[in-house]
Order: sequence, then structure tokens, then C-alpha cells
Amino acid sequence: MAIASLPFTRRLREWAVALLGCIAAIGLAQGRVGLTEIPGTGGDGPIQVFYPSGSEMAGVRRGPFTVQVAENGSIVQGNRRLIVISHGSGAHPMVQADIALHLVRAGFLVAIPEHAGDNWHDRSKVGTKSWELRPPEVSRAIDALARDTRFAPLFDAQRVGMFGMSAGGHTALTLAGGRWSRARLLAHCEQHLAADFVACTGAAIELKGDGWDNIKLAIARPLIRWSLGSDATWHRHTDVRIRAAVAAVPLAADFDWDSFAPPAIPLGIVQAEQDRWLVPRFHSTALASHCAACEMLASLPGASHGALLAPLPPPEPGLAGRLIADPPGFDRSVLPALYQQIDTFFRKHLLP
Repeated sequence: MAIASLPFTRRLREWAVALLGCIAAIGLAQGRVGLTEIPGTGGDGPIQVFYPSGSEMAGVRRGPFTVQVAENGSIVQGNRRLIVISHGSGAHPMVQADIALHLVRAGFLVAIPEHAGDNWHDRSKVGTKSWELRPPEVSRAIDALARDTRFAPLFDAQRVGMFGMSAGGHTALTLAGGRWSRARLLAHCEQHLAADFVACTGAAIELKGDGWDNIKLAIARPLIRWSLGSDATWHRHTDVRIRAAVAAVPLAADFDWDSFAPPAIPLGIVQAEQDRWLVPRFHSTALASHCAACEMLASLPGASHGALLAPLPPPEPGLAGRLIADPPGFDRSVLPALYQQIDTFFRKHLLP
């Protein structure tokens, strides 16, 4: 009897697999995206997990944002690839929700860890301290999903992609094999302080081309030297599971350019040509000129530093808000095409 029933058992199993595949395909075809939150480990912040779902979507509130997702909805199989997103300095993870939604509809599983001490409600470690902590946090986020019984079967933990914007772009560059130092940043700021003032000082004050500029520069120089000191330690952190990375409007001037010749993994770059926070010629453009193997996925001519914040956060007063705001004439309808380029990059380098 056991031998006679074997073909039927095998056929039943094949039907079940086919049915599950159809359910997954329906979920992806309908563009349904689930969202849940899992805890970080080792003192890390929570992780927002976006995934293909078969459940109906509705507006879900996260901080100041409302996103259309199936909160804790059913889970369906995608393309078995995970993308980890590293948000910008002082940001909420949901400022990267639009690209996360696009990637999930393309079949990816997406995780956005909240970086400890460098997020929307805690900015106690903003700057170089956070830059040290972020790459290991990305690694621990992969660990957390690999241990979660719901998500572990959905992805190959040995073929992960990583996307980061601004300080998250710095994280992406580190995970792509780059090494950086405070001394390197100090040397950059000593040489280019006036031209890259906001990157060197933060977004507290700006140069306005008036009689106060020389005073601001004179005050800023000793403060930067005090903050960065003479620490020439090279910082790096790689994770062999991460096989491709995209750095969008990254802070890059503190990196050793030789560490990207070539990068350890395929590395894509997105730059905003009107970026006044991280002036491209010192950061994204400079990186591209020293990294022949890097792929410039997009150079957005009318975009400022905040172009990839989508949805946009509530307007901030002062300089930071102006630096993030879209310049007059910038058309956000170009962003879906950019997301598709990023999607294509990850498919090229992560899928068999």
C-alpha cells in the first residue's frame, strides 16, 4: 500500500507547491505589501519588515507617516532576496517607505533597522560615532530576520543587498569594502571647509556670502579639530552575506579612495546634482571618479539632498529643512523610474 500510494503523495505535494506558488504570484501581481516590526538585538532599535502579502492593505501609522500596507498580514514567497535599507541621520525609517514598497512589489523582502542613537527620536550618537555603529547594526538586522521563523524561509541569507541614503549611504560604502577615518574627514574639512561647509559642521549654520562668513569659518575650524581630533584609525566592517550595495547621496569624503579600487562588491551610486548638504564634487561625484567599477545608477539634475526621502517628512524649520526641501521645478514623478533602476541593479547582482 505504501508503494502504491507514493505517486499520489508526490502528486499531492506537487499540487500543494503549485498552489502556494499561485498564491504568491497573485499577491505580487496585486502589489500587496505586508508590514510588521521585529525587535533589534544587542541594544539595536526595532526593525521594520516589508514583505509580499496576500492580505488587504490599509493606512497604517508609523510615527508621523501613514503608509498603505497590510499590517501583520499574511506572508507569501517573493524572489528569495533580502534588501536591508539604512536610513539617513536623524531620520525615521519610514522616509524610505516608497522605495521599500517598490522593491517588495518586485519580489524582494525589505528590512529597515532604526539606527540606535541616530534616528527621529534619539540623536545622541549622530555623526562619526553612529558611522561606526551602523554597519554592524545592518549585519545584526540580517541575523534577526534569519532567526525569525516567519521570514527565514523567505530569503537566502547568503545573497543580501543593501541600500543606504546620506549617512545610510556612508553605511553602504563601508559594507562595500570602503575604509574611513576621522583624520581623513578632518583633512577634507581643513582643505574644503568653505566649499563643503554643511557637511563639515552639520546643518546648524550656513555661509551666506556676507561679512559674517569669515567669523563662522574662524569659529568652525577649532571646533572641527576638537571634535575629530587626530584619530587616524581606519574603520571598516564587511559582511560576506551582502553581495551588492547602492549608496544614494552618500557622505564619502572621509573614505580612502583606494579602498574602492575595486569595491569588494558591486556598488551603485545615486547622486543629486543640487545637493547642498553633501556637495557632489566632494562626495558622490568624487567617489564615482575614483571607483571605475562603480555604477552611476542616476544623477538627478534638479534634485537636492532630500530627493530620496519618500514620503517626505514633515517640514523642518531652519537650514536643515531648506536643505532637504525640493528645489523649485524638481518633479518627483522621476522617482519610480529611479526605483526601477535600483531594482534592476539588485536583480542583476543578486539573482542567479
